[in-house]
Amino acid sequence: MPPWSEYKEIAQKRGALAMELYMVQSFPAVDPEIMQNTLPDHLAYQKKMEAQGSLVMAGPISDESGANMIGAGLIIYRADSFEAAKSIAENDPMHATGARSFTMRRWLVNEGNITLSVRLSEQSMNIS
Repeated sequence: MPPWSEYKEIAQKRGALAMELYMVQSFPAVDPEIMQNTLPDHLAYQKKMEAQGSLVMAGPISDESGANMIGAGLIIYRADSFEAAKSIAENDPMHATGARSFTMRRWLVNEGNITLSVRLSEQSMNIS
């Protein structure tokens, strides 16, 4: 497998989008009650990152069966570099306080389709 920069260049040459994002998987590291105490600061931080354009999407994920929520979360960041994205993740109050641990990976988005429908008068939005 070629190095990251070379791989991105190959993807772009074949016509792929090659948009670089950063995927953070966040896992409970302490008792759920302690995490609940950190939740307001975490949500405020996520809102701030969204307003700054760094937060693409975030939310809880299930176990491998899809039937049970396990307390894990997935966060997608937009940043100028892996190091910048890592700093954003480290400064999330959930991670900074040790309430949650995380792993992070670079994600090169090449293919896919997103449709966004906003109905202002109905105060509704649909992403498909």
